[in-house]
Amino acid sequence: MRPHLRVAPVVADALAAGRPVVALESTIISHGFPYPANLECAIESERVCREEGAVPATIAVIGGKLAVGLSDVELERLAAARETPKASRRDLPLLIARESDGATTVAGTMAIAAMAGISLFATGGIGGVHRGAERSFDVSADLEELARTSVAVVSAGAKSVLDLGLTLEYLETRGVPVIGYRTDAFPAFYTRESGFGVDARLDTPAEIAAVLKAKWETGLPGGVVIANPIDEAHALDPAVIDDIIDRALAEARETGVRGKSVTPFLLARIHELTGGQSEDANKALVWSNVRLAARIASALGSRGGATATYPGRES
Repeated sequence: MRPHLRVAPVVADALAAGRPVVALESTIISHGFPYPANLECAIESERVCREEGAVPATIAVIGGKLAVGLSDVELERLAAARETPKASRRDLPLLIARESDGATTVAGTMAIAAMAGISLFATGGIGGVHRGAERSFDVSADLEELARTSVAVVSAGAKSVLDLGLTLEYLETRGVPVIGYRTDAFPAFYTRESGFGVDARLDTPAEIAAVLKAKWETGLPGGVVIANPIDEAHALDPAVIDDIIDRALAEARETGVRGKSVTPFLLARIHELTGGQSEDANKALVWSNVRLAARIASALGSRGGATATYPGRES
């Protein structure tokens, strides 16, 4: 038992019965979109998950509790409160002790999902190695979490504001497989290709579930990145988005934006510079990732019992 973990009854019942559960992060609510678009994205993500036969478990820190599964009131609370701090693994003890709220990042969500026994997590894009990291040493905690925590993450690749080549090198060094869903190319969030490849291409949720099951049953800890490219209908023009990202990065440097503030700043500027197109693309890719994660979770469950029983999990 974990005294600070609060699992919603519907999530606990699903896990106990071996039904598919998908974790969803809350940073995308507090820092990903303006209100009320953030609430719309969160509600639709949960709806898509249920439509695919899985139970959504949106994760956040609520009043110092590591909450797995949020009420409608709590979703509204996170969406409306724009000052909620981002919560990575290192922040969790502070937020618990202060009985504060926190919007969990990919790393924070993975850590809490593993505590609850959830193996699948859907997000927009993972963090990674930031451009200029050879000087700043700015590497997202998401990558270390993927190396240590046995939760598979479905994303549209890594955020295109990052150094994607170094991000993939880091994942390789830390032993994290990168699977392309129906693609040989690693996607770049707003665009379907980044110029880099994946470790393997798999074309069905069942094939992906088989790899996850083999990894964890073998006792190999750590996560897996499942790269799901944004649908062509919603993808942005690579040349246009690259130019906009360069402009936003230059503005961040000029204004001295650093650390946790970098990604929210860049996403907001990209939204402004694309006239809102990036927000529409972001929502579409999140919902696509949730749909795929739910299908993988269902396939994983059908291959042998509850997802929480695989070895190599956090205990």
